[in-house]
Amino acid sequence: MARSGCAAAKLALSQGWLVTCTDRRADAPRIEGTTAVYGEHRLADFLGATRIVVSPGVPARMPELVAARDAGVDVIGELAFAAEALSCPILAVSGTNGKSTTTHLLAQLCANAGLRTFEGGNIGRPLSEAPRSEWDIAVVEVSSYQMELPGHFRPRAAVILNLTPDHLERHGTMEAYGEHKARLFARMGPDDAAIVPADDARLRRLTAELPGRRFLLGGHPGVRVEGEALVLRGVHDPGEVPLAGFGLPGKHNVENLAAAVLLAVCGGLWRRELDVTKLTGLPHRMERVHEGRGVVWINDSKATNVDSALACYEGWSTPFVALVGGQGKAGAHYEPLLEPLRRARHVLCFGAEGPVIHAALRRAEVAAELVPTLAMAVRRAAELAQTGDAVLLSPACASFDEFTDFEHRGRRFAELARSS
Repeated sequence: MARSGCAAAKLALSQGWLVTCTDRRADAPRIEGTTAVYGEHRLADFLGATRIVVSPGVPARMPELVAARDAGVDVIGELAFAAEALSCPILAVSGTNGKSTTTHLLAQLCANAGLRTFEGGNIGRPLSEAPRSEWDIAVVEVSSYQMELPGHFRPRAAVILNLTPDHLERHGTMEAYGEHKARLFARMGPDDAAIVPADDARLRRLTAELPGRRFLLGGHPGVRVEGEALVLRGVHDPGEVPLAGFGLPGKHNVENLAAAVLLAVCGGLWRRELDVTKLTGLPHRMERVHEGRGVVWINDSKATNVDSALACYEGWSTPFVALVGGQGKAGAHYEPLLEPLRRARHVLCFGAEGPVIHAALRRAEVAAELVPTLAMAVRRAAELAQTGDAVLLSPACASFDEFTDFEHRGRRFAELARSS
């Protein structure tokens, strides 16, 4: 009974259902008009239900859900439940890294083209809030958790941006993780667009037998970055979308834009409607939070794994001081960061994982320094950075050693940068 669960309960009430809300937390939010069973789950509530709507934070293998499915109860995820109540087309974005930014860029492209656009799903507003209003299109971020119970979820166009190790504590293996992502295409019709990276052999294999018309990121039919333009081929409106005026830094953000543009065109928009000059980024994702004494401070706190941080450091073209650390993820390997971090003026390793990262960098003879906290890393970065430099917080780690979440970490970084 967090945001998704509360929104689903309200939607079910509006449809005339008798609703029981259940959560193991005794202090979960109460929804007027529902029966609340908090502090425990009662098996009888599950077995006696006509339908069970599951929040994405709840694994599908929970024993009560397994028992209900075995008894013939309809068990569905919140995303699929909400989609049933929508009359507008859905454009969906999934992948390990970049999906929030791509979703936000796509929603802006649609809104700026004059469409009443809902933006949400795994980011921001739960999809169960969408049926309260009239929309021309819904732009939805989709997580692997939401595809555990996908129901009949069917986007008109969808992309899986990439697949790198994440959430393995829930899915177990990369193969299982990839199979959950691939379910995004499972209910598509022959005219729906299913988009995958041209260079990701695992994703192409996992989706090869699934329905939908296939388009490629970096291939044909699909979209490629060529010079200062995105080039669309094999779509209803082929040609170039110039990159002039696109303001988000980094090669990876150009790739995120390419996916957003391809989705928009596959969703029915025309190239002439796509204005890339008005697009803004999301907080904590390559966000410029301060500029002072000739130094730019960039908050990429959302980079909670190595691959996401790698995109930041590989894509940055001017001199920089890097801040890396936090709470390490199980099985994380930092070797991919070694080469891009060689270009750094200095690397500051902080937090619980700081000693591990510092040792890896020192073995590779990368200039690095170990400090205990983010605050001390910022203070030292202010001393080391020179005019024309950037200070990049792209930590490659979770935040829970010092902070409640990556947003808390990002806000604190911005505060420290402005007072540096």
